[in-house]
Amino acid sequence: MNEKNLSSISDSEWEVMRIVWTLGETHTNQILKELQVKKNWSDSTIKTLIRRLVQKGWLTAKHEGRRYTYTATVSQTDMMYNEAKSLLNRMCNMHKGEVILKLLKDSPVSKGDLMKMQEEISQKEKTAPDKVPCNCLKAGSTIC
Repeated sequence: MNEKNLSSISDSEWEVMRIVWTLGETHTNQILKELQVKKNWSDSTIKTLIRRLVQKGWLTAKHEGRRYTYTATVSQTDMMYNEAKSLLNRMCNMHKGEVILKLLKDSPVSKGDLMKMQEEISQKEKTAPDKVPCNCLKAGSTIC
């Protein structure tokens, strides 16, 4: 899926996708049960969200007897990455590091992920510039 499609998902559709990603292959009744407890939404609202996600190509639907089974067509990590990348692309390059640092401070992160981040930082540090220029104004300007 291309990035344009990856950013065209509503907050409510995200909730459905989170259930599907967590359960893997799942059926309508499981999605209804989980979201009704979490959000207190009606069956028809949830079924509409599922139908939209199938139409958009986020979910595949397989008819099995009297029910449908759903599977995500994109991984949760890919989806989250594209959402974050889309947001960061709208920000000043000069301040992205500060934002990423604040996100790290405020986000639950496993020791394994922290080790991976440390490795990535070590590699990136080898070629990182002393200062990242601002990209808010015309080329060559660094005022921000």
